[in-house]
Amino acid sequence: MNKCILVGNLTRDPELTQTTSGVSMCRFSIAVNRNYANANGEREADFINIITWRGLADNCGKYLSKGRKVAICGSIQTRSYDDKEGNKRYSTEVVADDVEFIGGGNSEGGNYGGAPREERTSAPKKLTSELKPVEDDGLPF
Repeated sequence: MNKCILVGNLTRDPELTQTTSGVSMCRFSIAVNRNYANANGEREADFINIITWRGLADNCGKYLSKGRKVAICGSIQTRSYDDKEGNKRYSTEVVADDVEFIGGGNSEGGNYGGAPREERTSAPKKLTSELKPVEDDGLPF
């Protein structure tokens, strides 16, 4: 069984393209933090390449941007090819079956769950509200 689940942040804006037959394909990469810290106490991250196809690719290209947190469910795919100099190169990527848009992104252009990337004109206003204490006289617990 080839199945993986990843949660991470986009490291760059997605690249939406179409094949010669008109099928949408979207490529992006995410940074996924490791569960442990190194000898210096710093947390390291892995950078994973993601590919989506068809309608999912269209949605990712339209709504995702650098910094946005996503959950990916898909399968790992490896391939090899010859570069321009004739050297054998290998590539490993995740072909996503499902992409869940999590969180609102960041100040570097993350999507805040509102308009698509190309339609946004400014960052949304932050809501400010004051928390008030709850009277516990009528609570049953």
